[in-house]
Amino acid sequence: MKLSIKVTAIFFLLVALTGCSRKKNTFLNRNWHAVTAEYNTLYNGNLALDLGIEALNESYRDNYWQVLPVERMEIRDEVMAPGETLNPNFLVAEEKAVKAIQRHSMLIEGTEKNPQIDEAYLLLGKARYYDQRFVPALEAFNYILHKYPLSNTINEARIWREKTNMRLEFDELAIKNLKKILEGERLEEADRAEASATLAQAYININSPDSAVTQLRKAAELTDIKDKEGRYWYITGQLYDVLGESDSASYAFNRVINLNRKIPRIYLVNAMIRQIEYSNATAQNKSLILEELNSLAKDRENRPYLDKIYFQLAEFHYQQDSVELAIDYYNRSLRTPSGNTYLQSLDYQTLGNINFDAARYEVAGAYYDSTLTMLPGNSREFRLIKRKRDNLDDVIYYEQMAQHADSILHLASLTKDEQLDYFTLYTNQLREAAVDAAAQPEQQQAAQEFFENKRPAMLGVPNPGSSFYFYNPTVVAFGKQEFFRLWGNRELADNWRTRRISGGGEDLATEGVAELIDNDPRFDPQTYISKIPQDKAVLDSLKSDLNFASYQLGLIYREKFNENELAAHRLEFVLANQPEQRLLLPAKYNLYKIYSDLGMPGKAQSLKTEILMAYPDSRYAAILSNPESLLEDENNPTAIYEELYAQYEDQEYETVIAESESLVDQFAGDEIVPKFELLKAMAEGRLYGFEAYRESLNYVALNYPQTGEGKKAQEIIDRALPSMATAKFVSQDSGNSFKLIFPVNKMEEKEVDSLQQILLNAMQDLGYSGEVSRDVYDPAQNFVVVHGFSSAAGANLFAQRLAEDTKYAIDKKSFYISTPNYRIVQIHKNIETYLDTLNTPSR
Repeated sequence: MKLSIKVTAIFFLLVALTGCSRKKNTFLNRNWHAVTAEYNTLYNGNLALDLGIEALNESYRDNYWQVLPVERMEIRDEVMAPGETLNPNFLVAEEKAVKAIQRHSMLIEGTEKNPQIDEAYLLLGKARYYDQRFVPALEAFNYILHKYPLSNTINEARIWREKTNMRLEFDELAIKNLKKILEGERLEEADRAEASATLAQAYININSPDSAVTQLRKAAELTDIKDKEGRYWYITGQLYDVLGESDSASYAFNRVINLNRKIPRIYLVNAMIRQIEYSNATAQNKSLILEELNSLAKDRENRPYLDKIYFQLAEFHYQQDSVELAIDYYNRSLRTPSGNTYLQSLDYQTLGNINFDAARYEVAGAYYDSTLTMLPGNSREFRLIKRKRDNLDDVIYYEQMAQHADSILHLASLTKDEQLDYFTLYTNQLREAAVDAAAQPEQQQAAQEFFENKRPAMLGVPNPGSSFYFYNPTVVAFGKQEFFRLWGNRELADNWRTRRISGGGEDLATEGVAELIDNDPRFDPQTYISKIPQDKAVLDSLKSDLNFASYQLGLIYREKFNENELAAHRLEFVLANQPEQRLLLPAKYNLYKIYSDLGMPGKAQSLKTEILMAYPDSRYAAILSNPESLLEDENNPTAIYEELYAQYEDQEYETVIAESESLVDQFAGDEIVPKFELLKAMAEGRLYGFEAYRESLNYVALNYPQTGEGKKAQEIIDRALPSMATAKFVSQDSGNSFKLIFPVNKMEEKEVDSLQQILLNAMQDLGYSGEVSRDVYDPAQNFVVVHGFSSAAGANLFAQRLAEDTKYAIDKKSFYISTPNYRIVQIHKNIETYLDTLNTPSR
C-alpha cells in the first residue's frame, strides 16, 4: 500500500516537472497546460466574471416608461482613470485571463497548441467589455478571430466583437457583420439568439423599431434562458407599442405573462400593467380593470412593486375624473419605498399638474421643484419641467397680486353692516379655535402656532415678539387654565399637591382666558374693518393692479402654457372691468388671437372689426390689415428698442427718457415694456445721478420682478449700487490717470465741435497722446474731456500751454481731475463740491 502511494506521488511529481515546459509540443505538456488553465485559472476567472455581471444586473434600474435596452448595462459617460474599475470582479477576471495566457500559452512555430487559450482571450474580452473598456475588449476579440480561425468559440467571438462595435457607436458596421453571422448555417441556437438580440439593439439604436422587432422575436423564440426570454418579449411588446400595433404588443406582453414564475417578477408585473392599459375601458369593463389592479395591489408577492401598481391605479382614477382618488394613489405611490426616481418624478409632476389646473400655483410649484430633484439635469424632461417651473413664478406672482387686490376691493364694496357681519363670523371662528386649543393640552403648541402664524397678513396685527412660553400672554393663559383644570386653585406652599383644593379653579382659568380674548384686538371685528381702505385713489390703484395682473396672466397662460381658455377668461375679465386705456387695445388684440386659435370666428371677427374701426392708426390695426407687414414694420417694438438704445449710446439721454415714457404707454402689456423701463432707468442715472438711478431701478425691480430686466435691476441694486454709493473724493494728486475738463453750457453746444478739433490739433502739435470726447454731465451742461494724462501736473501743464499760446485761442475755463474722481462726479453730479476741494483755482 505504501509502495503504491510512493509510486503515485513520484508519477505526479514527474508530470509536474516535465509538464511545466511550454516550448515542447508533447501530449503530456499540452494536456497539463490545458487542464490547469481550464480547471484552475479560467474557472476562477469565469466565476469572478459571473459575480461581476450579477452585481451589474442588481445595481441597474430599468426605466419601464422607455424602451428597455436588450442588455442590462448602464453606459457611463465619464472616462475612468488608469487602474480604475467599475467592479473589482471584472479586474479579477481580466487578471485570471492574462495569467492563463502568460503561464499556459503554448505558441510553438506560430501555432497555439493549448486549446484553452482562445477561451482565455474570450474571457479577457468579456471582462474588458463589462468594465466598459471597449477598445481593449475589441482587441481581444479580434485576436481570437485572427489567430484562432478554427476555434470552437469563433462564432461567439464574432458576436461579441459586434456587441463591442455597437457600444462604440459603430451601429451600421455591427448590423452589416451580424447579418453575415446569422446567414451562417453552422450556428448554434444560443449563438443565433445572442446575435439576433444584438442585431435588434443595433436597429433600436438607429431608430428602426420595425427591423428590431423581427430580430427580437427570433431571439425570444431561440433562447433557452428564461430571464432573457421574458425580457426579449417585453421589449418586443414595447416596440410594437412604438409602431402603434396594439394587438401585437398585447400578444407579446401576454407571452411574458405566460412565463409566470420562470422569469423575474418585475417583468411579469409590468407586463400585466401594460395589458391592463390595452384593455378597452368601456363602461362594461371599467369595474373589471379596477378589480384587476386592486388584485395586483393586494397580492403579497407584488409588494416590492406597489409603487408602480399604485401609480397605475392613480392613472386609472385620473382618467375617470376621480381626482381625489387619483391624488390619494399618487401619494401612496410616493410613500412606497422605491429606488425608481423616474416613477417618483411622474408622481410629482402629475400632482403638480393637478394643482396647477386647480389654480393652486404655489403648491404646483412645490411639486415641480420635487420633480426636478428626481430627473437628471441634462435630460429633456428636466428642461421642460424647469421651463414650466420658471414660468410658474410669473403666474404665482400675478395671481397673488390679483387675489390681494380683488379681495380688498370686494371688502371695500360691502356695506358697513355687511363688513361687520363678515368679520364677526371670522372673529367668532378665531375665538372657537382659541378656546378649543386651550381645552386640549396636547394642542398647546398648535395653539401658539395658530396665534403666531395663521392670522391673515392683511390684518396688520403684529405677531408676538418671541416664541418663549412666558413671553406669550395667550399661551400663558392657556397654561394657567390647564393647571387650574387639573389641580384647582392651589396656594403657593410646600407639598401643594397633597393639600386640600378650593373649588372654582377651572372656572377661574376659563374666565381668565375669556378676559384675555375679549381684550385681544385680533378677536375684534373692528380691527379688520379699520384696515379696509376707503380712499378713492387707493381703490383705483388696487383696481389698476387687478387689471394689470389679469392681463399679464392672460398673456402668460396663452404664450407660455398654451392654456387658451384660461387666457380668454382673464382677458375677458379685464375688458369687463373698465381697464385703463393702455390695456384696452392690447387686451382686445390678444383676445382676438385667442378666439381665432379656439375656433370662434364670430367673436374673433367682432373684435377685429372693433379694432379696425376704433383704432385705425394703431399698429394692431396695421397688423390685422396686413399680417405680413409685421416683420417689415418700422414700428416693430424690437426695432424701436434697438434704435432707442443706439441713441442711448450716443448720450442722447433726454431723448431716450422722453421716448421711453411714450413707448411704455404705446406698448403697454407687451413683453418689450420692461426693456424700455430699464433703458430709461439707465438714461436717468447718466443724466441725473445716483439717487435718480436708484429710484428708477427700484421701480423696475418692484413692477417687473419676474422679468429678466426686473431681475437685472435687482441685481444692480444689490451688487453694484453699494460700491457706487460713496461720494467721497480720493486725494487730488493720487493715481496715474487724469483728465482735463472743459465745461460747456448746453446753449453753447454749437461750439463743442470746434473746441474738440482745436484740442485735438493742440495735442498733436504739442506732442501729447490721448483722445478728446464729449460727455454729458446733466441737463444744463456737458463736458469736453481731454484724456490720457498720467499726472495732475501733466494735465495742468497742458492747460497752461493752451492758455499761453494765442494760436489756439481757447477762452474756456478748465480743471484737472483724476479718473476715480471723475467717475464720482458723473455718478453723484457733485462737480461744485469737487471744485471747492481743488488746491489751485480753476481756469
